[in-house]
Amino acid sequence: MIGAAILQPVVALLAWTMVMWVWMYATRLPAMAKAGIDGKTMVGSTGASLRAKLPDTVSWKADNYNHLHEAPTLFYAVALVLAIIGQGDGLNAAIAWAYVALRVAHSLVQATSNRVVIRFALFALSTLALMALILHAAIAVFH
Repeated sequence: MIGAAILQPVVALLAWTMVMWVWMYATRLPAMAKAGIDGKTMVGSTGASLRAKLPDTVSWKADNYNHLHEAPTLFYAVALVLAIIGQGDGLNAAIAWAYVALRVAHSLVQATSNRVVIRFALFALSTLALMALILHAAIAVFH
């Protein structure tokens, strides 16, 4: 299929999001038990309400899982556009892989040390990659 190479990084980022989901609950559930929080009795609570009751290191994973549902949604959309119009190979596929690598690195930093300056640099670089993909899609669609 022409332009389909870009679908590989799409699936990779989808899989990474599920890795973060598992990591989030693998740390959150034991931390809730340790803090004496019984999820069965909670009503109308949100993850944000747990923040004050759980260690920051536990919340960082949940924060990152949420972040993987923000800017990456634009990545998924532009990658599908590029694949559909036959522009998802070559340079665009390479940029997409760079985007995924930067988002995975961002996740690892946020979920472990959570150094904001490093996180921001990775986020900014990933956003530049995303902007390049959007620009390439716009050129192809509007040309």
